[in-house]
Order: sequence, then structure tokens, then C-alpha cells
Amino acid sequence: MSELPLIPLESPDSPNLPHWLHSLETCESTNSWAIARAAKLHHGDVIFTKQQTSGRGQHGRTWYSPPGVFTASFVLDNLNPNLLPGLSLAAGLAVIFAIEDLVPECRDMLRLKWPNDVWIDRQKLAGILCEATSSNVSGKTRAVVGIGLNRCVDFAAARLDEKDLGNAVSLHSIVSKVPEEFCLLDRLRHYLLELADMFSTADRPAEKSGLALLLPELRRRDALIGCNVAIELASETICGEAAGIDRSGRLLVCLAGDRIQAFTSGRIRLN
Repeated sequence: MSELPLIPLESPDSPNLPHWLHSLETCESTNSWAIARAAKLHHGDVIFTKQQTSGRGQHGRTWYSPPGVFTASFVLDNLNPNLLPGLSLAAGLAVIFAIEDLVPECRDMLRLKWPNDVWIDRQKLAGILCEATSSNVSGKTRAVVGIGLNRCVDFAAARLDEKDLGNAVSLHSIVSKVPEEFCLLDRLRHYLLELADMFSTADRPAEKSGLALLLPELRRRDALIGCNVAIELASETICGEAAGIDRSGRLLVCLAGDRIQAFTSGRIRLN
């Protein structure tokens, strides 16, 4: 498949692009772009750019996007707001499933680092930023799922310092053939639309909604289970042993005295 053609939203009727894809030459942040144009976008729409200039990560941190980072945001509508805390983890599974479909040699190598990173060999391959807003349809809850994947990144040429680079790794450095961008977009959209149905406002039993159906895969892919971790909160840092993920998407940590504490947010590092 040839490289994905780059055209702005102002030309959405190009025969080269599917109706759901809005491809931009450059963009400050695909999430911000999607949120600012909410009234023009629909469930399943995807915003893609090869050059994101001011990406955002969790907790207001900067997401660095040197050349070769695959950057896209996916619009999901009609979601149950009570289930949204688990959406980042579910989106992480979507990233894993999409990569494994296209790169079979990655099967059983990819892991989730709570709450929103995809790791391979404890190195960061992808990050996820989910932002909830109101859709243009009856005020129902919408989420914009931003995905940044290190697809073909030359980190040395990017001249990022060690603090900014962190433990990042590029897919091209670990696989024999990197999937084309459009193939990634299509597979990610496929899995995210399936997740949107699980997280929707449709009336269904709790065990068949949100993260409930995904718990076995989440726990199998948990990169932190059994690791000594430090959870950096606003006012303190708590240390313990990661003990898994619960059905609400909270990180369980075993503290002194075998006491289990559940965390809904926090910056995690391995001790």
C-alpha cells in the first residue's frame, strides 16, 4: 500500500481517503483539533497528522513528536460516563491488538503499563490520552482517544535529552517490517469502535460492559504486576508492590502489612 496522502479537512471528499479520515499536513495537537471542531465530527472519525507540533500527554505533560511518530485521534460517541475511567486501559489493548494483527512477530511481547502506555521489553512504544467532552448529538458523552506510537523514529536525530526521551523505543528498531500508516489507522479504528460499543450507554449487565469483558486480557498484559512501584501523587509518593488491575481500571498496590490500596491516577515509576 502506498503512503497515506496528506490533505486537510477542507478537502474531505477526496476519493483517496475514506469518509472517516481527516488527514492534516501539520497540527499542534490532534486531540485539541478534534475537540475544537466537535460539531463537524462524528462517531468513528479519525484525525491524523505526520507532524504534531504541541502534543499533550497525561497530567499536562508534553508529548514529543519527532519525525516518525504516528499520531492520530479517534472520536467515540455515546459513551457511558461512569465507565470512562477504564477507557485508557482499553485503548491500550486496542493498540496492542492492532499491532499484533499487522506484526505477528510482536505477539505476546506487548504489555500495558498502567494507566496509558504500551511497553515492549519495559520500553515505551506508545502513549494514550483520552479526553471526554460533550458530543454534538443531544449532549451525550464523547471521548477523543489520542494515540502516539513510535513507528519509525530516529531518536538520535531528534536530539531529545534523556529526560524527554525517557525509555522510548521505536517499532522499526524491533520488527522486520513496519506496518503502513493507513493499515494502522484502519485496525486501530476497528478495535476502538468495538470498545466504544462496550463502553456505550446501551443497557447491558455490568459484567458485559466497560472493562469487565477485557479483564482477563488486561491482567495477562499487565506490565507492572509483581513489580515494586512508586506512585507519585500531588502531595506524596507511595511505594509498594503492584498487585493488578480491578474491574474499574484502578491500579492495586500491596502496601506494608499486606494492605491493598486502589489508585485511580498517579505517575508510576518502577523502584
